[in-house]
Amino acid sequence: MPQSLSLSAAAGPKRPSEWLRALFRRNEIALLLSLVALIVFFSLASDSFLTTRNITNVLGQASLAMVAGIGVGVLVISGEIDVSIGSLAGAVGIPLVVIMNMTGSLELGIAGALLLALCVGVVNGFLAAYIGINSLIVTLGSMFVIRGAVYLYTGQKAIPDDLMLESFYQIGNGRLFGAISYPALVAIVLLSAFIYLMRHRPFGRKLYAVGGNPEVARLAGYDVKRVKFIAFVICSLLAGISGILLSSRLGSAVHVAGLGFEFQVVAAVVLGGVSLAGGIGSLFGVALGVLILSFLANGLGMLNIATEWQLVTTGLIIIAAVAFDELKRRAK
Repeated sequence: MPQSLSLSAAAGPKRPSEWLRALFRRNEIALLLSLVALIVFFSLASDSFLTTRNITNVLGQASLAMVAGIGVGVLVISGEIDVSIGSLAGAVGIPLVVIMNMTGSLELGIAGALLLALCVGVVNGFLAAYIGINSLIVTLGSMFVIRGAVYLYTGQKAIPDDLMLESFYQIGNGRLFGAISYPALVAIVLLSAFIYLMRHRPFGRKLYAVGGNPEVARLAGYDVKRVKFIAFVICSLLAGISGILLSSRLGSAVHVAGLGFEFQVVAAVVLGGVSLAGGIGSLFGVALGVLILSFLANGLGMLNIATEWQLVTTGLIIIAAVAFDELKRRAK
């Protein structure tokens, strides 16, 4: 009998408890089971929950957080954080709508919005990665600067889409073949592309290495500062795309758009299993985290649970997720 077969026979079949432990070592599987359980519970608790209209609405709203969450997930895996994405998502609507109103061109408006997002990412990345300022401090400052600039420019009033362009409306509200919303399609495409990047391209491996141990990554020949700088730019650009979708859904540039959005996204990233210490996590887990929080908020709302208790419930879930992740790491 070959040695491999004899070893396999000696080991024998795994007991159910061993299979269960192996299953829950995969964070994504545990999140997927939690999402299914959540959907089943609210489906039984509310007749209006599991309807095509409600599910489509939830997925459309979740798409915005998912697009931004991909960028935040990439950045947190690299060992950094960005809490300015909510302000940025609101701010990109201004050049988008203003340029579009002036020129009649949606394409130029989108270019202006993405240029603003790129500039913010470059500034944040330069200050954090190359100057060495703590990324939480840098992006916290950016959050207030951007939000304050939005208030000053708009006078705290919405800037409407004067041209009422159908193409602008369709970006955030249209559906492909009348079924899948365009924001959901954008989220799926970006998620697939970045999952491939993180798993199969050298830059993805560099992100995990830099986030896991920057000094070891440097000794291995990786340009740590450059990797982190690019991660900041990616994060801001994806927040900009999310802001464009949000502006389209609102039909204008609203000065309070994206308010608190950063905490929703960071919460989903943490719930999705991405370690705030860097180097651990997956973008598929981030997507599941976004869906869990989105369906949770929607389901609690349908049960007429007060907003205050919704916030308490969400907070407890995040704390439990972080505690569970810490226990898993200690058990290894």
